[in-house]
Amino acid sequence: MTDARAAAPLTIAEQGSFWVGVERVERPFGTVATGQMYVQFQIPSERRHPHALVMVHGGGGQGLDFIATPDGRPGWATDFLRRGHAVYVVDRMAHGRAPHHPDVQGPATPPPSYERMVELFSAPAKHAGYPQARLHTQWPGSGEVGDPALDQFMAGQGGMLASMAETHRAMRKGGAALLDRIGPAVLMTHSMGGAFGWLAADARPSLVKAIVALEPVGPPFMQMPGGMGGLDWGLTAIPMAYDPPAANAGELRRAPYPAPGPGLVDAVIQAEPARRLKNLAGIPILLVTSEASWMAQFQHATAAFLRQAGADVRHLRLEEAGIRGNGHLMMGEKNSAAIAALLDEWIAERTK
Repeated sequence: MTDARAAAPLTIAEQGSFWVGVERVERPFGTVATGQMYVQFQIPSERRHPHALVMVHGGGGQGLDFIATPDGRPGWATDFLRRGHAVYVVDRMAHGRAPHHPDVQGPATPPPSYERMVELFSAPAKHAGYPQARLHTQWPGSGEVGDPALDQFMAGQGGMLASMAETHRAMRKGGAALLDRIGPAVLMTHSMGGAFGWLAADARPSLVKAIVALEPVGPPFMQMPGGMGGLDWGLTAIPMAYDPPAANAGELRRAPYPAPGPGLVDAVIQAEPARRLKNLAGIPILLVTSEASWMAQFQHATAAFLRQAGADVRHLRLEEAGIRGNGHLMMGEKNSAAIAALLDEWIAERTK
């Protein structure tokens, strides 16, 4: 984005919010709503892209992760709005403005601790032991407990549903309902929200024009700690449409995928001949990996899984594009605008 565009007044043609995925359930205390996903949107007066851009947050986060950075700068929702996108930011079921109650949606994990988030998000160079951690330089503050930017980030973080399968069922339902309402869209997903992209595209392939997957949860077939379950279906905890069909997850034959270089980890993908993810075929996918994130260790395996499943995927490592020092929360770090410009260029090229 040019400085002139960033400084110019922002003119909005339409903005608002709505809910999708709402269903009614009976509980001892009465009939209540559940399954709901909150969506807020802004449409610029000068719209330069034909398809809506949907931003989907990660694990214990919420849509605010895209609305502002931890140090108070406008977030990617505003950045991409200025670039001419109609922007839709969601709070997934049981996160943010889509409230969670254990008597309705079931139990949740504890919220993340400062200590854990310092290690993985804000100051891994000082506290984490993975090889890429020492390269982290882009957090907009000290990253230590007491950092006002870290307090702002932590204030929006919560637990996750204790069942990954339930989380993914809500993603599929909410994603399909949103696409049915707004029409063709580009999906931008982050971390644990990565499955939203695969599941929404599986449910509504004709309405997903591209997927920008920012360090999606992985590697393939991984299991979460604490009994949450895992990616039994490769990229998801619930079934997707494979060709040939798989009656159960056990029919997906697995094979080791050795680390292709230093600092990377061995993983598991499908054994050949691999089943294809038929509804992802033809959808451009950009898999984005930060230089200094802990997820940099295994994103190569997710890219390999997608390729062998027939997806059109490009794996973009930010350092190879000259963007250095980022951790997992790339949209909130000091150079977030430079990353947005790179992603905007790819979206424009692949969704003409």
